Amino acid sequence: MIQRIQSLWLLLAAAFTTGSFKFSFFSGNQLNTTTNVKEFIRYTAQQNVWILILTVIISVTALVSIFMYKDRKRQSLIVLAAGILSIILIGLYFSIESNFTESSLDLSSLIHFSIPLFLALALRAIYKDEKLVKSADRIR
Repeated sequence: MIQRIQSLWLLLAAAFTTGSFKFSFFSGNQLNTTTNVKEFIRYTAQQNVWILILTVIISVTALVSIFMYKDRKRQSLIVLAAGILSIILIGLYFSIESNFTESSLDLSSLIHFSIPLFLALALRAIYKDEKLVKSADRIR
């Protein structure tokens, strides 16, 4: 299980997803409605409940799918679902960013953009592994 390259990609995706709790996607000024004062906010995954839930789900599914190496079809479906959720998560970040008066992407937002990439690389490796097993079955 650890010898397979998709395990490495899935582990990196889970680690980067967990890192999004600490590193911000964007930072900016938001107008406080009660005091009419602009507040500077570094927006991490902990700022919104839906983003927090999606981040936890992506991280857990990436970790769980590492141990599903015997059922590659189910593993690929789970990785595909996690990839779709990570793209939805990035879209959610951008929709929240529009609520700020002034905002800019942080350099640590590259962490968030690399998660779907790692999941796509894992999906590709799972497909190659499945193809290899099928070709070995034909030889027998």
